[in-house]
Amino acid sequence: MPLVSREKANVGILVASQTLFMVATITVMTLSGVVGQALSPNPAFATLPIAIMMLGTVTSTLPASLFMKRVGRRLGFIVGASVGGIGGGLVSVAGIAAGSFWLFCAGNLLLGLYQGFAMYYRFAAADVASPTFRSKAISLVMAGGVVAAFLGPWNASATLDWVPSVPSGGPYMIIAILALIAIGLLSQLKVPPRGEPQPGDTSRPMAQIARQPRFVVAVIAGAIGYGVMVLVMTATPLAMRTQGFEMSQVAFIMQWHVLGMYAPSFFTGSLITRFGVERILTAGVVILLGTVVVTNLGVSLAHFWVGLVLLGVGWNFLFVGGSALLSSVHSEAERGKVQGVNDLIIFTLVAIGSLMSGQLIHRLGWEVLNLAMLAPIVLVAIVLISWKVRFSSSRLA
Repeated sequence: MPLVSREKANVGILVASQTLFMVATITVMTLSGVVGQALSPNPAFATLPIAIMMLGTVTSTLPASLFMKRVGRRLGFIVGASVGGIGGGLVSVAGIAAGSFWLFCAGNLLLGLYQGFAMYYRFAAADVASPTFRSKAISLVMAGGVVAAFLGPWNASATLDWVPSVPSGGPYMIIAILALIAIGLLSQLKVPPRGEPQPGDTSRPMAQIARQPRFVVAVIAGAIGYGVMVLVMTATPLAMRTQGFEMSQVAFIMQWHVLGMYAPSFFTGSLITRFGVERILTAGVVILLGTVVVTNLGVSLAHFWVGLVLLGVGWNFLFVGGSALLSSVHSEAERGKVQGVNDLIIFTLVAIGSLMSGQLIHRLGWEVLNLAMLAPIVLVAIVLISWKVRFSSSRLA
């Protein structure tokens, strides 16, 4: 197959696999709290399955990256989809069938492992793409979330009775089936030699890599952007219910938020190529600041809609921009540990944000919670300005 055609085929496989994986994630975020409430011995534990999924992601992120450094992307992704996707879906169904809350939590833990591996689809896009296509390839993979924004909520509601003897088991069975389809697609992934581990490769110590200004900017932008987004997103349904909105209105806002997260990916890569990653990261910061402004102007449906769409777009620019920047700071031999450390930091903040969200909105309220997000957003701005000043100084030297 010609090189360009193979490149497009590889990216297409990763886009499809990302879509199938995102259906699983959105299903868990939508449904696992409801199922957890029905199964848990204590209503306070209702959202514990979701938190445990995030714990599974945090604990598997770095091992997944190091494992793929040894065995390659294709085998690593297949293992993640097999153990995490198929295994997690089936164990979740078994937990519901047995009425076992903790078995259901174990299934969600495995689905977190699926996420731990699948988050590297975007980096694999950089591995299989030429330098001029790299940023666009990453953004196209992220764009798989647009389709999942519709399929995830549909799966969480329309397939509830597809396993007659296991009420609410259908969506998790679908997760397992979609993971099986993903395995078939991933088996056709052909990563070029430059994107796979090579014998004799040497790498710098992680401490030396981490001192690079570009690494610091990439990690801080991605981690804070993701952490802020998850914290506010998780608090939104609680805030809307407090204001008397119906669940259908909450679902409408959340769907638009997910579209805001992933729809820009169709052009984020092109924008990075045209304007540079620094300007895209700066735009992400400005858009997140806009979220804070809008959410403090009022609590109407329109305010929630605009605020959550801006939140999604700001996250996209920071996360895709940070991922593109990170791909420029390491060699192939260093890829596993650098990407693993990056995602470990990101999902540690994500897990903390998801756990803190309920307490913060209860204690601070919706408007003050959003104002509190100014501090981390301004921190990203300061890091970007410092990087720009340092880069300008080095060019003049």
